[in-house]
Amino acid sequence: MATTQADRIGTLDTVRGVAVMGILLMNIVAFAMPDAAYINPAAYGGYRGADLAVFLVNFVLFDGKMRGLFSLLFGASMLLVIERAEAKGESPARVHFSRMAWLFVFGIAHLLLLWWGDILNQYAVIGAIAYSCRHADEKTLVTRGIVLVATAWLLLAFMPLGVAAMQAGIHDPDPAKAAASAESLRTFVDAMGVPSAAHIQSEFALHRGSWAGLIAHRWSELSTSLSSTLFVGAETLGYMLFGMAALRSGMLTGGWSRARLRRWLLVCFGIGIPGYALLAAWLVSRNFGLVTVAASMAIAPPLRVLMILGWACLILLLARPGGALTERIAAAGRMAFTNYLATSIVMTTLFYGYGLGWYGTFSRAALYPVVFAMWAAMLLWSQAWLSRFRYGPFEWLWRTLARLEFQPMRGAALPAR
Repeated sequence: MATTQADRIGTLDTVRGVAVMGILLMNIVAFAMPDAAYINPAAYGGYRGADLAVFLVNFVLFDGKMRGLFSLLFGASMLLVIERAEAKGESPARVHFSRMAWLFVFGIAHLLLLWWGDILNQYAVIGAIAYSCRHADEKTLVTRGIVLVATAWLLLAFMPLGVAAMQAGIHDPDPAKAAASAESLRTFVDAMGVPSAAHIQSEFALHRGSWAGLIAHRWSELSTSLSSTLFVGAETLGYMLFGMAALRSGMLTGGWSRARLRRWLLVCFGIGIPGYALLAAWLVSRNFGLVTVAASMAIAPPLRVLMILGWACLILLLARPGGALTERIAAAGRMAFTNYLATSIVMTTLFYGYGLGWYGTFSRAALYPVVFAMWAAMLLWSQAWLSRFRYGPFEWLWRTLARLEFQPMRGAALPAR
């Protein structure tokens, strides 16, 4: 999430800043509504009119793309830290694995104390694996990334088949088999279908309840939360390797010409946006049925890769070094770790019972003024903070713990190049 203080690369910070802001476009639903609403608008929050329009725009342009972009930037930044450690004569393994170990600790604390949707613990585990690819050349990194994304694609392809089999299984003449199918199906319905009123009420009771109750629930679900790394690991590792390749190729460091970026943008968005639009139309035509939702998740990975690369090209083309907005976005990217955790602190305080208790009270479209307000806060405070301090608060803590050495904090951050 963060590179070293010296010799920062401004383009990396700018793309990271867009990614950390963009993630909230989808995560706001996970903060504010029952889990299934994140994937299926029919689950909760409205899927007509403005609510449907908001879902479709997010589905086509942002869902999975911002997290993928964040993963790509994580891979690039990770390689940068490793190479700089080697250049300084430090042990790259010690530097890297110390950073990943402390990131895992931060992730578990974030998961238990704040929000179930933590990705830091996953990045720590997957980042540790990615270290083995640090000396791979650009072609090898891309090839391995494609294989990993294809593997994730194949695994997801079985999901709609499994859901269809469960739906058929509830009619099995054997009562035991029918009951087992019904129980398995209920898990999928609660996660990506239209949950029962009782399940929705249980979500309300949990999230509008006490902080201690939420922690206890997350602790009871910890093994399930950690095992999700197995589900998303191959795809996330693939994105990290693409990020390492993008760094090596010069794409993320200003080495690509604008003409080349435009060509990639046209190809990636030219395929990705129509592909996602067709998926969106299919979902609407099938009224967000469970098998259709599962099938759309299985079809999406190749399109998502194109959209992630397209977004990277678009941001690099639009960024104006020295421009007021670009500088503020880059500052938000330099403090991506802090801004990610600060978002969880603010959103859970707004929506959970130990704060304002807004959980489940907004329609989907009505959530977005909250998102825009949080964006404004990131853009305002990140640049102001870095004009006085070298690191964001959590970047400083992570760096100090990983190096087992107190890091200087006072003084403006060094300029990016």
